[in-house]
Amino acid sequence: MSQASEQPTISVREFVERAPAQLSLRVLAGAVGLDERRITLPRIQKLGLALAGFTHYIHPGRVQIVGQSEIWYLGQLSPERRASAIELLALEQISCVLVTKDLLPPAEFIAAAERAALPLLQTPLVSSIAINLVTEFLEAMLAPRELRHGVLLDAYGVGVLLEGESGIGKSECALDLIGRGHRLVADDTVEVRRLGPEYLLGAAPDLLREHMEIRGLGIINIRDLYGVAALSGPKQIGLTIRFARWQQAQEVDRLGVDANSIEILGVRVPHVLLPVSPGRNLATLVETALRVHLLRVRGYNAAERLVARHTELLRAAERADVGANELNEREAADDGEAKAD
Repeated sequence: MSQASEQPTISVREFVERAPAQLSLRVLAGAVGLDERRITLPRIQKLGLALAGFTHYIHPGRVQIVGQSEIWYLGQLSPERRASAIELLALEQISCVLVTKDLLPPAEFIAAAERAALPLLQTPLVSSIAINLVTEFLEAMLAPRELRHGVLLDAYGVGVLLEGESGIGKSECALDLIGRGHRLVADDTVEVRRLGPEYLLGAAPDLLREHMEIRGLGIINIRDLYGVAALSGPKQIGLTIRFARWQQAQEVDRLGVDANSIEILGVRVPHVLLPVSPGRNLATLVETALRVHLLRVRGYNAAERLVARHTELLRAAERADVGANELNEREAADDGEAKAD
């Protein structure tokens, strides 16, 4: 079961407080708008064209960069033209402005940002480095995400997501796997983010990190019980396994020839359906499913090899039958000729 989230956004205050330390962000003006102005897109934009009069190029929701070239351009304008260029920027559409290299914008820019409650930020970094850091940070913060009910483990280096109805045994299975040396990423609620076309990252919400709920035992802390080695940070999801009660499991794969997958946030992820019944060791089955998955990634499929071998044996038997029939026919023909003589 999953719970889709709205398209993530962050306030400019969150950007200032949580951005990489290398940026050393400072607020020059417009502090009143830190909470109201929001960033919705990870791509940044330079204000050069807009300052030159092409204001329709401004995209709302982006961080706007002002570097040395923009500061130089404004500096060579007369005070009247400079003020006019700044007023034409439609400051109400801009999330925030980041000035690089510790440059100080003209007084007209600072005054306009203060009047419009537009956060005007400053960083000591050059534009190219600042752009890379801001883009990488915002891509992570604004990535499409959803919450999924399940357990995420790091097993054999693969992020495996265990799902199934409540009470079916996901956490108990995960606890058994932790006892075998695998590591917990998240229990009960897994926050999944799409960081690329084929990249899903799973993590634990801050409040639930390091904890599990086991019926009959309550809330337990994995670090306290098993040590820090039993925990993993955010992990790329490489395999999903759904537990289903035996009588409810539909279309269970008997041979495993065809690889199944499900879609999460538009990304196809390898998927296994495991029926649950008394006496089945789920931890062993999960480990086996992981080993099978790793072999398939390397190009080995036991079921395909068995089917191919079976097919070859059938063909050999058919060829033997054809050969025997042809021999019988030739012998019968020889007998007929002998009798005729």
